[in-house]
Amino acid sequence: MPRIAIPLLLLAFCVAGPTVPMASGNRVPLPATFSDSDSGPEPQLFGILKEIENNRLDKALEKTESLLRQYPNFRLAHLIKGDLLLARGAPLSTFGDVKNAPRESISDLRDEIVARLDAYRSRQAMADYVPRYLLQMPPDQKYAIVVDMRKARLYLYRNDTSAGGRPRFVADYYLSHGKLGADKTREGDKKTPIGVYHVTSSLDPKKIGDFYGTGAFPINYPNEWDKRQGRNGHGIWLHGTPSDTFARPPKASDGCMVLANTDLDALAKNLQIGLTPVIISNSIEWLSFDDWRSERAVLNKKIEEWRGDWESRDVNRYLKHYARKFATREQNLEQFAAQKRQVNSRKEWIQVKLSNVSMFRDPGKDELVVVTFEQDYQSNNLNNRMKKRQYWIRDDGTWKIVFEGSA
Repeated sequence: MPRIAIPLLLLAFCVAGPTVPMASGNRVPLPATFSDSDSGPEPQLFGILKEIENNRLDKALEKTESLLRQYPNFRLAHLIKGDLLLARGAPLSTFGDVKNAPRESISDLRDEIVARLDAYRSRQAMADYVPRYLLQMPPDQKYAIVVDMRKARLYLYRNDTSAGGRPRFVADYYLSHGKLGADKTREGDKKTPIGVYHVTSSLDPKKIGDFYGTGAFPINYPNEWDKRQGRNGHGIWLHGTPSDTFARPPKASDGCMVLANTDLDALAKNLQIGLTPVIISNSIEWLSFDDWRSERAVLNKKIEEWRGDWESRDVNRYLKHYARKFATREQNLEQFAAQKRQVNSRKEWIQVKLSNVSMFRDPGKDELVVVTFEQDYQSNNLNNRMKKRQYWIRDDGTWKIVFEGSA
C-alpha cells in the first residue's frame, strides 16, 4: 500500500497529547502511555492510528476489521476502513476522503474521533486528580457521575469509604450531548444543562421505544437553582442509541446525554435511583487530592458552625449563615428570620444532628455548592427527622446558605 496522509489535527493527539485544566488555572501535562487492557473502542482506535502513522497500513486494516467485528455498527470504524481501502489506489489527503460523501456526516465523524482520542489520553490523570465538584459523597452513595461537555465524556467515580470518601476513578465513556452545546436555559433550546443533578428514575426500554436504546434515566432538571434562575424545560435523560446505531456525533441530541448501549448497560449497574449525582460541566476543573481535602474541610467547617449556632438558640448568630438573597420555596430572608425568632422564643434547648452529608460543587458560573443531609432535630417541644438540601454560595467572601428545603 502507498502511504496514507494523516490529518494534522489527529497527529497532534497521537504525538503531543493534551493537558488537564486545573482549578488553579495551571495545566498539567499528561503521560503518553496507555494500557492494553482498557475497554471500549478508544484503545483500538489509538492503535490503528499508530499503525497508520508508522505506514503499516495492512496491520491498521487488520485492526480495524477486528474492531468492526466487536462493534458492527461503529460508523467511525467503517469510515477508517474505507480510507484504508482507498489508500491502496492513491494517497489520501484528509480523513474521510470519499467522493460525494456528505460533508456534514464526515465532519461529525471527525469530531467524534478527536473527542474519543483526546479523552483517552486524558484518562491517565484520573488516578492522581479528582473533579473539583465531588467534595463529599455520603457513605450510602456508591458512585457519582461527572460529565465533561467539551470532551464529550462521562466519568464514573466510586465512593471509597475505606479512604474517607475519596472519589476513585472507575471508568469513562464517550457521550453525545445537545446539538447547540451547554448551559440550557429554556424549553427547546437543544442544549444540555450545566449543574448538579440526580438520577430520578429508570424507564423501561420496552415502553419508550427503540430510539432510546436499552434504557433511559431521567435527571431532576430543572433543579431548585435552575428554577430560581428562570430556567425551564424538561425531559433531560441519560439514554442509549437505536439498535442500528453504535454511537452518535458529539453534538447530536436535543439536550439529553446519549451513550452507546453497551456503555449505558455497564453504567446502569452502578446507578442508585434518587441518589446517584450527575454533575454536568462545560469543562471539568481538576484538583489534586491535597487541594480537594482543603476545599472539603472549609465547607464542612462552615456547615458545623451553622449547626452549632442553631443549637445555641442565638438567632443573630444563626442568621449570619444565610445570604442576603436567601429564600426557601415559601419565604424570603426577612420572613424566614421572623419565623425563626418566633419559634426560638419558645425553645429551652435545641439539639441538631447531621448524617449522610453530601457536598457537590456546581460547575456553573456561580460559586455554588449543593449540600444534602439527613437532619435529626430535637427540642423541648418538637422532634423531627428529614432529608434536607441546601445551596451554599459565596457571599461577602464566605460561604452562606442561599436556599434551604426538603430533598
